[in-house]
Amino acid sequence: MQLLKLVQAIALATPFMLAGCAGDDGKNGKDGAQGETGQNGTNGSTGSAGTAGLVSLIKQTELPELSAKCYAGGLQVDSGIDLNSDGALDADEITATSYLCNANKEMNFVRIATFPVCQQISASCDIDTQTVAEIVDYSKDGLTLIYTDSPMEQIGFVDIKDPANPVAAGTLDVGGEPTSVAVVGNYALVGVNTSTDFVTPSGSLTVVDIATQTIVATIDMGGQPDSVAVSHDGMYAAVAIENERDEDLDDGQIDVSPQLPAGFLMVVDTSDSDPANWTATQVDMTGLADIAPTDPEPEYVDINDNNIAVVTMQENNHLVLVDLATASVINHFSAGTVDLDGVDLTEEDPAIISQTESKLDVPREPDGVTWVNNELFVTADEGDMNGGSRTFTVFNTSGDVVESLMMDQVVAMIGQYPDGRSGNKGAELENAEYGKFGDNGFLFVNSERASLVFVFDMADPANPELFQVLPAAMGPEGVKAIPSRNLLVAASEEDDRGGKFRGSLNIYRLAQQEDAYPTIISEERADGSPIPFSALSGLSADPSNADMLWSLEDSFYGQNRVFGIDISTKPAMLTTEIKLLDSNDIFAAVSTSGAAIDANSFDDADLAAMINDDKSLNIDGEGIAVMTDGSFWIASEGAGTFNDDARDITKLNFLFHADSAGVISDVVTLPDTLNAVQLRFGFEGVAEYDGKLYVAFQRAWNSEANPRIGIYDLTTQNWSFVFYPLDAVESQNGGWVGLSDITSLGDGRFLVLERDNQGGPDAAIKRLYKIDMTNISSETTISKTLVRDLMDDLKAAGGLVPEKIEGSAMTASGDVYIVNDNDGVDDNSGEIQLINLGQLN
Repeated sequence: MQLLKLVQAIALATPFMLAGCAGDDGKNGKDGAQGETGQNGTNGSTGSAGTAGLVSLIKQTELPELSAKCYAGGLQVDSGIDLNSDGALDADEITATSYLCNANKEMNFVRIATFPVCQQISASCDIDTQTVAEIVDYSKDGLTLIYTDSPMEQIGFVDIKDPANPVAAGTLDVGGEPTSVAVVGNYALVGVNTSTDFVTPSGSLTVVDIATQTIVATIDMGGQPDSVAVSHDGMYAAVAIENERDEDLDDGQIDVSPQLPAGFLMVVDTSDSDPANWTATQVDMTGLADIAPTDPEPEYVDINDNNIAVVTMQENNHLVLVDLATASVINHFSAGTVDLDGVDLTEEDPAIISQTESKLDVPREPDGVTWVNNELFVTADEGDMNGGSRTFTVFNTSGDVVESLMMDQVVAMIGQYPDGRSGNKGAELENAEYGKFGDNGFLFVNSERASLVFVFDMADPANPELFQVLPAAMGPEGVKAIPSRNLLVAASEEDDRGGKFRGSLNIYRLAQQEDAYPTIISEERADGSPIPFSALSGLSADPSNADMLWSLEDSFYGQNRVFGIDISTKPAMLTTEIKLLDSNDIFAAVSTSGAAIDANSFDDADLAAMINDDKSLNIDGEGIAVMTDGSFWIASEGAGTFNDDARDITKLNFLFHADSAGVISDVVTLPDTLNAVQLRFGFEGVAEYDGKLYVAFQRAWNSEANPRIGIYDLTTQNWSFVFYPLDAVESQNGGWVGLSDITSLGDGRFLVLERDNQGGPDAAIKRLYKIDMTNISSETTISKTLVRDLMDDLKAAGGLVPEKIEGSAMTASGDVYIVNDNDGVDDNSGEIQLINLGQLN
């Protein structure tokens, strides 16, 4: 299947430029005929002057980007006759039109900045305070973002005069939990939840002057507000009063006894210029839904050009249309169910992505909603309560399903499937937004758990076509299009400094620029589903094919595979998956009886746990080296620390030799003396040179000052070791520094990937060093030379710097690549950046 649907420019280019031309003068009349010889005839009279000709004119109009005839911008050239001789080419005088378009470059949404909202408190985000961005809107001039921050009970302002460099512009305490924000005129309308419990809900619509950042009015909502929307003409605001039920009741099922009080919609008349004069009218929604009809829970609301509001009731699986002018329900209908096919419904531990299951009649349970036009709207079907519908749906105002699409397989195709939630919600589509950029309409759908924004071309609103997939910081909730500035903003609400992710605003621009994401796409399996992948750790270049890289997945997944990645295309194509197998019981025969380790640590039972029933391996592959014969050496990191009851050793550090089909032929472990002092930060990378394997340890063991690089001679089967001098910790958040990969450059020289365990604003060390291992004595500390500080390369993607830069490789043509480990999208945005650094000196 094709992942990205690229919109092509439609242009009629006529390369001519004409100036206006005056009409011709009339010609003189002819002289009379000559008289007979000898007698002069009379002269003929002079002919009358001809009528002056009409002037032809040319008018040139500059076309902006996204115009229907010139997608990349250009000139519209109109020509015709100045019939009324007023010197201007009027519309009814145009006889021909042509277009001179700019170069036919593709337009794409590209992330240009990520603003961690912790910068409102500390410019460097050197704080542990949880602060998030959940819902976002913008001032009428498009220069200021306003977002809700629930944990801090405040709204925040961000200056985006230069959207590529957003600046903190202050916060405002709103006296409760802000749940939503929408802008009308000069005011931000903030839904504020002040409820003390589920059965005594309360809240207000707080009106904030954006320029002064002050509260100018407060309107009691009579319950707990969730979503706020403003009509296009500024006459109305609609507030969904959810009065949510306790989801822990009855195991969170929606078809159970209700919990009152019931929710409703509040319609606010905002036509008066003074918010003090605004009035609110309650719209009752009881008795509409089949599910819990006495307990409607309005979730999200949006308003079309006719001032008709569409309201989702997620827990009731229902949709309601309300005429705001009369504050009355004009239609309502069930959101219905969807049949799921090709989904992963089973949660294994460790994880396995297997999109081969089906489930029928799953309630959609819509969350976010957006109008596409006055007749069609789109729901993001979160499926929060009953098993995860995983879809978004186009409805018409009669309640008919026009289209319903699932994105789980697309998410797996780009390596961001959140398998930890496979049994219930999958990618979990959370919110939707429509925006018209020039003559082109786009739909944006957030995947909260995969941390993605899907972009759909809505040239035919009844048939959305996937246009792009955009990466976001973790947990995008709100999404807002700013067509006047060709911008899109997504608000990510997950924040945990210790977890290496911060609540952020993601800013994208639509421009003539190459699509930057995803960086890897997988091909299909024989059954038509994409090859699922994630948690990439090591990286190695194919020695005989400059267009091929090899990687592998780590212990997040329970059946380890090696992946072949074709880098001749952009995005790179993951074309091959090879399962690692102990078909010949080579690993099963490894004896642990001679290992000098604690009896309560690694034993035969732990060894057996690393081999699955189908002979596949369950190891922690962290490094890979590809041999000239197509076989692989895999470095598997140990788990657990010697003499640490809290972290018993369950895996030793191993080197596995597998043939090109993934079948294990040899297994190597460390000498007993080192196994006896194992630290859980073990094997991270492996490279082969001149008959020896070079293995990078992540951190120092046994109170040593530096980590080791182990050298295993494949001929003598002996180990020797040197020490690698790590950089000192530089992160403002402390942490540690360690090694992630090692790459042979030939002639005894290697690239070493060194990083700290920090991400986002706390990241400081992501570096490539060069070491020379020729004539190095065993047990000595080697020297290193900085080749590349990777921080600028990682920031260039416009997102937060990922923590785990885990793989590096140099191709046969000399290009150096790096890749990050996305931790299987578990407490991680899931973003994968495969970056070509080019040829390094």
